[in-house]
Amino acid sequence: MSTPNRMRAAGAAFALTAALVGCDTEPAEQALELESSDARLSYGIGLRMGQRMSADDMTVDVAAYAAGLEDAMTGAEGRLTDEEINTEMTAFQERQQADAELERTAIAQSNLEAGRAYMEETTAQEGIQVTESGLQYIVKEAGEGDNPEAADSVEVHYEGRLIDGTVFDSSFERGQTVTFGLTQVIPGWTEGLQLMKPGGKFQFIIPPELGYGEGGAGQMIGPNATLVFDVELVAVFKADPASE
Repeated sequence: MSTPNRMRAAGAAFALTAALVGCDTEPAEQALELESSDARLSYGIGLRMGQRMSADDMTVDVAAYAAGLEDAMTGAEGRLTDEEINTEMTAFQERQQADAELERTAIAQSNLEAGRAYMEETTAQEGIQVTESGLQYIVKEAGEGDNPEAADSVEVHYEGRLIDGTVFDSSFERGQTVTFGLTQVIPGWTEGLQLMKPGGKFQFIIPPELGYGEGGAGQMIGPNATLVFDVELVAVFKADPASE
C-alpha cells in the first residue's frame, strides 16, 4: 500500500474509532463512508480488534487508542516509551490473571458445595453404597467372573456426566469401547472398577478428591466437579506376572 493509501486507511480507522467512543458519535458515524477498499479494510481491522478487546474485557480509552494508532501510522514520535508501554501491558496481564484466579476459586467453591449437597441426597437413595474413600456406587447388573486388580487392564463402555446432567464424554455415543490400565485413570475409577465383574454395569458418583480435583479437566469439567459415570465392564485383561 502506498504512503497516501496508508494515510487514508489510518484516517478511516481513526474516524471509526472516534465513532465507537461514544463522544459526539452521530457526526462521526454520519461522516464515515465505507465505499473504498482502504476504508472497508480499515473498518474491518478496527472491528476485529475491538471485538477481541471486548472479549478480553479490556477497558479501553478509545481516544487514546486512536491517538496511538494515528501516531504509528503517520510516523509521529510515540508519546510513551517502550518501557512505559511494557509496564502497562504487564500490569494489565497481571490484573487479568488475578481476576481469572478469583473467578476460578469462586467456581471451585461453588462446585464443591453443590457436589457435597448432591452426594448427601444420593446417599439416601435406595441401592446406593459408599466406600471408605467416599466413592458412591449403584450396582445395576452384577456381572460374573473375576474382579480386576489394580495391575490389570480393562475394556469398558461408559458415559460421564456432571451433576446437572451435562454429558461430557460417552463411549456409547462413539460406538467404541475403551481399554486402559487401572492405574492410568482417576482414583474413583481405579477403586470402582475393582468392585465390578465382567458384564457388570455400575453407576459411580465420584467426589472431586477421587476425580480431577481443583484442577478440573478440559473445557467441561470445572474445578472440584463431582462426576457421575455409568460404566459397563466388558472385559478384564490380567497383568502379566513377568511384567510385574
